[in-house]
Amino acid sequence: MQRHKVYKILSVIMALSAQSSALSDEWLFDDVERVVAISDIHGAFEPMVNALRAAAIVDDDLAWSGARSHLVIVGDIVDRGPDSREVMDLLMDLEQQAVAAGGMVHVLIGNHEVMNLSGDLRYVSSAEYAAFSTDELEQDRERGFAAYADSRTGGDDTPEGLRTLFEQRFPKGFFAHRRAFSSSGKYGKWLLSKPVVVVINGTAFVHGGLSPMIAKVGLEGVNGSLRNETVEYVRQLEVLQNAEILLPTDAFYDHPDILDQRMPLQNASAEISEAVNAVKALNNSDFNSLSGPLWYRGNIVCSELVESDKLAAALLAIDANRVVIGHTPTPGRQVLERFGGRIIEIDTGMLNAYYGGSANALVIDENGLSVVNQDGSDVSAPRPHPRSVGSRPAGAMSAEEIEEFLSVASVVARADDALGRDLVTLSDGKRQLGAVFAERQDRNFYPEVAAYRLDRLLKLDMVPVTVLRELDGVEGSLQFNPDDWINEDVRRQTNRGGSAWCPLPEQWNAMFVFDALTHNDDRNAGNIVYNLDWWQLMLVDHEQAFSKRKGLPARLKEVPFKVGQRWKEVIGALDETSLQENLGDVLDQKRIAALLARGAVLVESD
Repeated sequence: MQRHKVYKILSVIMALSAQSSALSDEWLFDDVERVVAISDIHGAFEPMVNALRAAAIVDDDLAWSGARSHLVIVGDIVDRGPDSREVMDLLMDLEQQAVAAGGMVHVLIGNHEVMNLSGDLRYVSSAEYAAFSTDELEQDRERGFAAYADSRTGGDDTPEGLRTLFEQRFPKGFFAHRRAFSSSGKYGKWLLSKPVVVVINGTAFVHGGLSPMIAKVGLEGVNGSLRNETVEYVRQLEVLQNAEILLPTDAFYDHPDILDQRMPLQNASAEISEAVNAVKALNNSDFNSLSGPLWYRGNIVCSELVESDKLAAALLAIDANRVVIGHTPTPGRQVLERFGGRIIEIDTGMLNAYYGGSANALVIDENGLSVVNQDGSDVSAPRPHPRSVGSRPAGAMSAEEIEEFLSVASVVARADDALGRDLVTLSDGKRQLGAVFAERQDRNFYPEVAAYRLDRLLKLDMVPVTVLRELDGVEGSLQFNPDDWINEDVRRQTNRGGSAWCPLPEQWNAMFVFDALTHNDDRNAGNIVYNLDWWQLMLVDHEQAFSKRKGLPARLKEVPFKVGQRWKEVIGALDETSLQENLGDVLDQKRIAALLARGAVLVESD
């Protein structure tokens, strides 16, 4: 792209940002008596309404009854479920009613709203299109079919076959849906005006999470220039669709390739050329990346030692002390908290048919935090997020439940694998788990158990559950062995892991710090393993760890790992008493002393 065209696109976005900055008083609120938040409605109208009734936000006639309360919808109203339009209509009505009563409704934009606005329609359900079918003009549909047919040059489709394919891919209501989500349409215009983040009484609300991006740009940046990348994308996309250079039926991810195939355009106007450049430039914008606030999952899945410093910086940048997020369905489909309550997770899988959960409303008032379910029951305060490493079978067993299972379940199979590991299958008659058995190395030395218990002390959450266990008269340890994993060798060969919910470089850094602390001199591409649920790095194979040497492993002296502030605080809090209490039966005194000495080196590092 030519430089002056890039500047022109950016100037438009900056102008829009200036307009957004003037609205900053709509993003920051203090002295609000009561806040109610729900998330990830996904067209589940009835569960949403029931939760709002239970939280005293609407009455039986679906009129606002929340008085001076503020209702926050934390993104993802649309997609997957059948009644997205009905949800939006109600929220638009409640916005007006709430203001009249002295309250307010804050609808935050989520990743699925942006997908619908920008033409990424992978998750729009047939029922959502059907809700617009009576609004669709027959001439719009026929014009859409003609343009679609012309775009499929070189194919061998019969007219009948092409029509059938068109009707399947773009059911009745599709074109009315697209018009309604345009920048001038009822829902598009409404959604494009919505912020990404609001802060109420020091609590931030955002759909995906407070990514490091927010620490860099602040509240006005994320609600201004970043959000307006979507505004500009939608407007420029419409320029190209009106000129039939792109079609409403073209898939979002195909836009750049289609434009490349059709360029250069003969006698293209300056407006068209600008639109082409803008759509290509903004198709892969930072705002819509995995590290953007609509998609970011690091707040949920990264360990406290990986995420804490980043979260602190983001909260500081927007003058908040905690954040409420959706986007990632919670384990057990309950409202949860992490990091001592600095993160509250409220996506409880409201669309039961898809996520298997229910609607829950978070209430914040003078009494603190409470949760109300769609059935009207008060389920008390948010519960601690369960600590987990590896995919959990049979109803998402907790770490404590797996510890108990590994300690007492019966061995039903045992065999060595290709790596020489002693694989054990255990059963309690209802469930089965796989585990790896390692013999005791020396009197009072069980390195795998020591690694797990140290992981728990640090709140690292990267070592699978491991317990002491005697098998066939041999003392040793049993470590939970999740089914679905690969090692670093395979990951490199297949070039995978770029979509890791917790970025791999940050997980690797945590691994290096842990290996330095434990003096693990045998980490390699074969024993660096990942659970494939979300590319969680799992630390296994500590047979060469916990040396009596007090210096760092030689292999790490050339590795540029960083010991963050939170790492230093947690390592610095370790002392002989706590280590002896938690590790005294699996590490001898000399190994504990060496561990403390290495910790002191890490705390003093730059």
